[in-house]
Amino acid sequence: MKIGIVGTGMVGSAAAYAMALLGVGTEIVLVDANPALALAQAQDIAHATPFAKTVTIQAGGYVDLKDAAVVIIAAGVSQKPGESRLALLERNVEVFRSVIGGVMQAAPDTILLIATNPLDVMTYVAQRISGLPPERVIGSGTILDTARLRSLLGDHLGIAPTSVHAYVLGEHGDSEVPVWSSAMAGSVPIVSFAEQIGRPLDQAARTSIADQVRGAAYTIIEGKGATWYGIGAGLARIVRAIIGDERAVLSVSQVSADIEGVKDVALSLPRIVGRRGVIATLMPDLDAEERAALKRSAEVIAGFSTKLGF
Repeated sequence: MKIGIVGTGMVGSAAAYAMALLGVGTEIVLVDANPALALAQAQDIAHATPFAKTVTIQAGGYVDLKDAAVVIIAAGVSQKPGESRLALLERNVEVFRSVIGGVMQAAPDTILLIATNPLDVMTYVAQRISGLPPERVIGSGTILDTARLRSLLGDHLGIAPTSVHAYVLGEHGDSEVPVWSSAMAGSVPIVSFAEQIGRPLDQAARTSIADQVRGAAYTIIEGKGATWYGIGAGLARIVRAIIGDERAVLSVSQVSADIEGVKDVALSLPRIVGRRGVIATLMPDLDAEERAALKRSAEVIAGFSTKLGF
């Protein structure tokens, strides 16, 4: 099954590399405004496949995305010194108009997977430009934030992160909402689990973990300039769920009609992901504080989305 990636910088190439090593799909097509970069990335990744899975990697143009089941959009422009976030958004909207136009002409039946930041606003933009139903335009959302939360909780509790069932909801950004009230370790509420093993999750511990999740990107960016491996693996995970029709529950972003009274906003909730895209959205049990935080997060995102003139 063919997967397309538009934008072959660090995030796009990391996603391609992760999918090649994991054997996600059978063919990956890389498209970039700089064809030489796309070709170099394709060749470099292709040279790793003899050590892993049989996946074909090639560079191409939009026409080569024909029949792609999923197209990852990792294209965008960087913020200029002194440029406002809204001005950056408006420039990225123009990039998306060109990119999505090319993708939809070649692969009108594809599912769009958005990786460009600010993630939730650009997911909203992609859905509006493409005209696709919301379930076929998916943002990577808080899938990486959720992975970070589960990893930190696993460390705190001394258990495998795969035994932790907890989510980060809302914005992929500073207003994100870690959900404690419905978090589980195995089949036990996580706070109770922590008490039983003598590693309590008191308010101070929860605040510390939430701050580490929220600040992880800043720490990585300070050290090496950008993040790409974690989100590359997260994108590969979402693509695998789509093409395998896994119906996996993942915290991804999608335009929703109403979130806590905020209309027409893209943000992350647990969603069932399969071959048709988002099959269903789930609302976990939230306490009053978490519900208020989710509303604030939705308002932050909508504050930018509504200024873009769609």
